[in-house]
Amino acid sequence: MKNYLISNGYWLAIVVLCAFVAPMAKRKIVADKALSTVSYAAKHPLHSWEGVSHDVNCAMLYNDESKLPESIAVSIKVASFDSDNNNRDSHAVEAMEGIKYPNVTFLSSDIQAGDNGSLTAKGTLTFHGVAKPVTLHATRKESGGKMTLTGEFPVNMTDYKIERPSLMGMKTEDGMTLRFNVVFAL
Repeated sequence: MKNYLISNGYWLAIVVLCAFVAPMAKRKIVADKALSTVSYAAKHPLHSWEGVSHDVNCAMLYNDESKLPESIAVSIKVASFDSDNNNRDSHAVEAMEGIKYPNVTFLSSDIQAGDNGSLTAKGTLTFHGVAKPVTLHATRKESGGKMTLTGEFPVNMTDYKIERPSLMGMKTEDGMTLRFNVVFAL
């Protein structure tokens, strides 16, 4: 009986040890801010421009077994976008009420892998205090121990209750294009 208890205790110890030593299938990975960007492209009847943010706060839950992201969360400060024109940037923060609604966020609810490194992420985009479901399409590339997710999607300002900025009595177009290039060290 004593040998039976020792033997069972031995096996229990091995099972518990293996549970802690075995590699984790899922882990949180934070994007590299030095390599990641999110930008927007907007148009006015007189000109077009792009604003870029290098202050991308992004994390994903990565599955080491499937080699795919399972969820992604992104937060970007409205005031962090730079269009190379301080007046335009400050006016954009004013129009988007950047003090009251300082961040644009995306939180995925479902990510599906497609062919040739494509991903489809369904989730919620919260902009100007308005949360709306969106579907993002991204391309996933892996090289040198890094994963890069790139893509773009349209956003209409009026869908998020943003009054379109104007210049010389003419308003900007309602639609903007948001582009992302987010890099993760694997």
